[in-house]
Amino acid sequence: MIDRTRPYAVFDLDGTLADSSHRQRHLDRRPRDWDAFFAAAPADPPLTEGVALCLAAAEECEVVYLTGRPERCRKDTLEWLSGQGLPAGTVHMRRNDDRRPARLTKLEILRRLGRGREIRMLVDDDELVCDAAEQAGFRVVRARWTGASAALKDAQEREGRT
Repeated sequence: MIDRTRPYAVFDLDGTLADSSHRQRHLDRRPRDWDAFFAAAPADPPLTEGVALCLAAAEECEVVYLTGRPERCRKDTLEWLSGQGLPAGTVHMRRNDDRRPARLTKLEILRRLGRGREIRMLVDDDELVCDAAEQAGFRVVRARWTGASAALKDAQEREGRT
């Protein structure tokens, strides 16, 4: 049974819980190979710092996953989360045709989640997402335990792909 009084702890995936660096090469070329980038996601190693924080947050919070991955990646994403032993939680993904910047799509979902319950924290590696969430009044933990590539940052902001 879900306890609707527990606060949410909201976690990003790529660069926060999942090490996507091995698939960055698909974004360094022109045109970017998004199919290959997302197809390689099941092989992402977990990021120890992010996983530990998620497991600790689950002791007091309901964990929710908020990713810029498109909906077509849901099956692989759910299998990856389960395979890492991460807490069960709702996974919010971008519509396949949604190309808005992550800072807009994620903030929209955070606001919707926050209408019904406290959001204890958002954990994300995207600085623009973190800035927007902080400006909106959310508590943010910046996932700085891995370095994001310039190509991925550009893709998140300009192409709305992850």
